[in-house]
Parts: sequence; structure tokens; C-alpha cells
Amino acid sequence: MASENSGTPQGSGLWAWINARLPLDKMLKEHVTEYYAPKNFNLWYVFGALSLVVLVNQLVTGIFLTMSYKPSAAEAFASVEYIMRDVDWGWLIRYMHSTGASAFFIVVYLHMFRALMYGSYRAPRELLWIFGMLIYLALMAEAFMGYLLPWGNMSYWGAQVIVSLFGTIPVIGDSLAEWIKGDYYISDITLNRFFALHVIAIPLILLFLVVSHILALHEVGSNNPDGIEIKKHKDAKGIPLDGVKFHPYYTVKDTFALGVFLIVFCSILFFAPTFGGMFLEAPNFDQANPMQTPPHIAPVWYFTPFYAMLRAVPSFLGTQVWGVLVMFGAIALLFFMPWLDRSPVRSVRYKGPITKIALGIFAVSFVVLGYCGMKPPQGIFPLLARIFTGLYFAFFLLMPWYSRLDRTKPVPDRVTYDAH
Repeated sequence: MASENSGTPQGSGLWAWINARLPLDKMLKEHVTEYYAPKNFNLWYVFGALSLVVLVNQLVTGIFLTMSYKPSAAEAFASVEYIMRDVDWGWLIRYMHSTGASAFFIVVYLHMFRALMYGSYRAPRELLWIFGMLIYLALMAEAFMGYLLPWGNMSYWGAQVIVSLFGTIPVIGDSLAEWIKGDYYISDITLNRFFALHVIAIPLILLFLVVSHILALHEVGSNNPDGIEIKKHKDAKGIPLDGVKFHPYYTVKDTFALGVFLIVFCSILFFAPTFGGMFLEAPNFDQANPMQTPPHIAPVWYFTPFYAMLRAVPSFLGTQVWGVLVMFGAIALLFFMPWLDRSPVRSVRYKGPITKIALGIFAVSFVVLGYCGMKPPQGIFPLLARIFTGLYFAFFLLMPWYSRLDRTKPVPDRVTYDAH
């Protein structure tokens, strides 16, 4: 047994030896077994844990894909075909990765919407929200870089369109677009550059942001559907009266949610991996051809709301710079949520009808814009895109007024919870 003055923990064996040099027990207690979460978590709170699971899936499957992938314009498409046809279980790994990309954005969008509903961006969680938004930006960059790698025809032309948007920025646009491509056009150099960013640089940034997000969460504590701080009411031992240990109470629930998620995920993976062209487009099964433009160029579904906003703004004096500003502005506004919301309460449960209607319109706008972005810019779709782009921006820009003027309900002193 270690002496009292040795500075090592009680006990013997390998685990005690490791803990004397790396405080694993302390970290497990702080972040899992003795981390107290509100006892009234509901279904909306499983998507944070599911996003971690999907992240692991993307990292592991990505590592195996790089073992057979060749980042060369001459060989990239053939190497993907080789993975699909000749590598043992290569088709499964590739589909796990492509389906996982869409699953990642689904759980992240639901995770973000939960934060909007229950005010998880409000003080003292502003930095937590900003880390989350930076994760979202990193995911978008990661998805965009990875989209070019199969070197399919839609990948090529989609990258060509998106990168060309940077060229519309005044003064620095042409130089910026050339720097991104590494050439005057989408070429072998671009593919190598995107490959390096996709498999090394952005994943490292993403992992750093995820760890920072979790540390920030456990420092200020989790929000809950009532928007009440459970740290305000503690017993004599300093344990929150309205909290329960994350393990085993929520690890069990998250494990059950993971089982349901895997059933859905595997059903898509084995029976509809392309999901009708939403997860993998038909033109991407043809090799990139700079001389043959697809009939309709559109990004993957998780980018289409912002793509619809881009197209909703007519070109002015032959430039799309205003559409680009609207597209990036739609993302930038999310960063300011902690300061736009002036309501005296956090959760939508206790906010008034105006805020609830505004949140509902915002959700509908995002879905409709996503649908419009998938369709060719003709018929009624350009008009719908302009209407719902306006509604999207109105949700944010008018929030300082309607959130402050809206009627609110009294917030209980303790969290509301019905055992089930």
C-alpha cells in the first residue's frame, strides 16, 4: 500500500500505477460517474451523444478508406471503384462513411434545434454555443472537402461552382479562389489539397473543438427543458437536488437510443445507401468530366438550404456577391444567438406565442429552403426561396424585439419532472 506521503493513490496494480501518472479515475469521476445532469432530460438530449458516435464512425471508416484511396485526378475515381468492387467489405466501409456523413448532419441539426428550443445558448453557456457553431463550420468544411474526393462528375462540378463563389468577393476574390484550388481550375492539385485537409487538418481541428465543447459543457453544467440552473439547489454534500449521475442513469438511456439509431442507420445502409440520390447522387457514379456539365448542379442535401439562399438573390451588375453575402450571413447570424435573444426566460416552454410561432416558422423555412435548393431554379422555386430566405433572416433580426416584448409564463423554482 502506498504511504500517505508518497503522493500516489491508494491501491496497487497496473490501474493504480497509471492513475499515479495519469488521473484517469479523476477524469472519469468529473465527466462521467460523478457528473450530475438534470433529471428531466428528454428525447431531444440524446442527439449530442449520437453525434459523438457518428464522429467515431466517420474517423474509423475514413482511416480504412484512405488505405486504398489514391488522391490523384487520374486514379481517384478508379480507386473508389476498386474499394467498392475488390476490397473485402470495401462497399460496406464506403457506404458507412457516405451514409454517416448525412447521419452526422441530421443529428447535429436536431442537436442545434434542441438548443434553440430550450435556450442552451443563453448565459452562462455562450462559449459552449460558440464552440458548437465552430464545430458546425468545421463539419461543413470537412463535408465539402470530402465531397470532391470520389472525383465523380457531380463532385467535380459542385466544387467548381462553390469555389467560384469565392471569386465574387471584391478585391481578393480571384486570388482567394485560386489559393483554394491551388491552380486556375479544379485539378489534380486541388484534389490533393482537399485530401490533405479532409483527412488531417480539419479532423484535428474538429477533435479539438469537440473536446473543448465537452469541457465547456461540464464546466457550466447541462441545460434542461425548463431552462433552470440545477446548481442553485444543492444538498449538504453539494450535490444538486434536481440532478442525477450521468452514469449510469443517462448512459443507459443513450445506449437504448443508440440501438434505435443503429436500426435506422443500418436499414438505410443495407437497403437504400444512396437514399434516392440524396446521400449519393447518380452523376457521381460517373467519372469527373470537365467537358460534360450535369443537367442540374446541386450540393448534398445538408447544404441545400444555404444554396437556395444564394440562388434567391438575383445577380446585380453581373456579380453574385450579394448572394454569397446572404449565404454566409445566414450562418454567421447563428453565432449571435446568445445576444439576440432578450427574453427573460430560457426555455420555449415558458416563452410566449410570438416566440413559439417564430421558432416554428424558422424550422419550416429551413426545411423548405432545403427542398428548394434541390430543385432547378425555375417555376415557383425561386419565389419560395426568396420568401423563406426573408423569413429565415427575420427570425434572427427581429428577435431582440419580439423576444423582449413577448409574454412569458412563470418559471418554476425547481425542474419539473414526472417519473417514467
